[in-house]
Amino acid sequence: MHCPLRLRPGVALAVLLVGHIGILSAQTVGNDAWRIITPPQATLVLGRDGSLIGQMGRERRLSVPVRTLPKYVGQAFIAVEDKRFYQHDGVDLVGVAGALKDAVKGNVRGASTITQLLVGNMHPDLIDRRDRSIGRKLREQQAAREMEKHYTKEQILEAFLNQISFGRGAYGIEMGARQYFGKGAAELTLSEAASLASMPKSPMQYDPARFPDRNRERRNTVLALMAGQGYITATQAAAAQRDAVHTVAVGAMPAPWVTDVVRVQATRAGIDVMQGGFRIHTTIEPSTQQAAQLALSSGLDEIETRPGFRGIPCAKGATVDTTSLSKRRPAKVQACLEGAAVVLDPTSGEVRALIGGRDYGRSSFDRAVDGNRQPGSAFKAFVYAQALTSGLTASSMVADTALHIRLDNGQIYSPENADNTFLGAITMREAMTHSRNPVAVQLAMGVGMDSVIALAHRAGLRSPIAPYPSSALGASAVQPLDFVAAYATFDNGGVAIEPRFITHIDDRNGRTIFTPQFAAPRPAMDPRIAFIVRDMMQDVVTRGTATALRRIVPARIAVAGKTGTTNDNTDVWFVGMTPELVTGVWIGFDKPAMISPGAVGGTLAAPIAGRIIAAVYGGRTSATWTPPPGVVGVEVDRLNGRPAVAATPADRRYTEWYLQGTEPGAAVWPWSLFRLGPIGN
Repeated sequence: MHCPLRLRPGVALAVLLVGHIGILSAQTVGNDAWRIITPPQATLVLGRDGSLIGQMGRERRLSVPVRTLPKYVGQAFIAVEDKRFYQHDGVDLVGVAGALKDAVKGNVRGASTITQLLVGNMHPDLIDRRDRSIGRKLREQQAAREMEKHYTKEQILEAFLNQISFGRGAYGIEMGARQYFGKGAAELTLSEAASLASMPKSPMQYDPARFPDRNRERRNTVLALMAGQGYITATQAAAAQRDAVHTVAVGAMPAPWVTDVVRVQATRAGIDVMQGGFRIHTTIEPSTQQAAQLALSSGLDEIETRPGFRGIPCAKGATVDTTSLSKRRPAKVQACLEGAAVVLDPTSGEVRALIGGRDYGRSSFDRAVDGNRQPGSAFKAFVYAQALTSGLTASSMVADTALHIRLDNGQIYSPENADNTFLGAITMREAMTHSRNPVAVQLAMGVGMDSVIALAHRAGLRSPIAPYPSSALGASAVQPLDFVAAYATFDNGGVAIEPRFITHIDDRNGRTIFTPQFAAPRPAMDPRIAFIVRDMMQDVVTRGTATALRRIVPARIAVAGKTGTTNDNTDVWFVGMTPELVTGVWIGFDKPAMISPGAVGGTLAAPIAGRIIAAVYGGRTSATWTPPPGVVGVEVDRLNGRPAVAATPADRRYTEWYLQGTEPGAAVWPWSLFRLGPIGN
């Protein structure tokens, strides 16, 4: 029966010796306190290269077999925690006697073995190590002895290494190694293993990232103990002691929004990934993910410093003094500027990077997946694609002029341009290049807004689009991920793709238990139309509304794209492409509000996309786009859209592309009757 009396340390340790005589039976500790159980595991989210980009589960732990680790990993823990581990039966009598002797002298210390520590850590409900009573000590000792009867020393050491807490929510040697040194436990050096072995005594006090000097001092003690116990030589210990404590940045995983997405997708597939022990292999490219996050975060920080910015400064490290702020620049929007970025492969739909916001720690809302925002003029690409499909050409002359459209409700709709001017008769290419709003509205009305909507939906856009003239200018909200994926149609020859995140999921034994199934790619538009629209969007980057991106991305990389800005400068976009990637960036406040007067996609979103593209390619050169069969190139006068003649100045000459049979001089085909209406040559 438990005695409530508190005994002096020396007497307490003497009573502990009674446990070694065998007074307690196994029944006094319960039937399970000695059993080794599989602790909760983490489910790992891995990038394309196999690196860790996220994790989930009840505990951040990934158990590893001790045989896969360098011998010195386990030896480091034995040396500092339990030097007679291989000699005792679960309770170290010599250690207890030494502790008793020290206690009599007034130096109270513990004498728990690795086996005892494992019992207490693995079964806290049965052996509560916070309980300092003699009864708990006796139960722990008996459970440790019982454990040693049923398991080998290797099994006990393995369970111990996989059970330990290394602070900051990391459990087990594998997570400890990944958290502090950015590598698996099998790759630990001798000095790194000793650094981790320093931590069980106090994970916070000996945190190698927070207190490297303190950790180094205790690490060197561990190395000396290893040498003294014959696990390593004195020379090896001295060499390892000279090593500096180099840790990786300890913080959030690099792809938290991706982790949320794959958790939802895996759960819908019937896999309880929160139970732990799974490996989710994703399409994410860690370097691209990092480049996208850095470009978005730094770009938003820079926008906050611009004159006229209406929000509050939310850059990391920035201090918000609302008093002084109101004196010099009133913050009309009491919120942080946010953004989203998506990078994907236009052929496979594999997502290479997904950033759902500025800072996951501040807000975990995924604006790329769960947000719905107006795309503005970025939607015009689908309008132009349908106009080309309906018989117009990129050199068709169109009217950039004032419009007065009576709506069904009797109101008059009059779209204007951002510069408050009209250019008159221009080619469709010029209208796209300079994003002329009245032209896009006329084109959509001419071909039928319903046909434009149908094309956008075939391209993969799932959001409902209202059949109103303003939808030609992106007035209907879209999901950023879907919108970027729909743009892939212009990059891959007219084929609709589905965004993909997961390649396969393995269980803890390495067996693949889930591989997503995707519908076969389906044609969304004529590949020739896709080519011509993309070629028009190259002009947007070269000499139109997105020239800020072209100044960032080297000329050796082919780029096309379209900017987008909504009314009142609320949402700004850039969605663009290279032959290998499609990249989209959205910026705005979570609650729609003006970013700043004059804020547009070309000056805010396009540079961020440009930094992402430039970082991804580095010193590499992109592939080039080539016209598909059935496309004819003709040298044209940019001013009037007609074939160039001898007198046409060189700066007005360019190659225009036509569907075969629609080029100047070809026989008139039935669809060209459309051009006899209000818009025509």
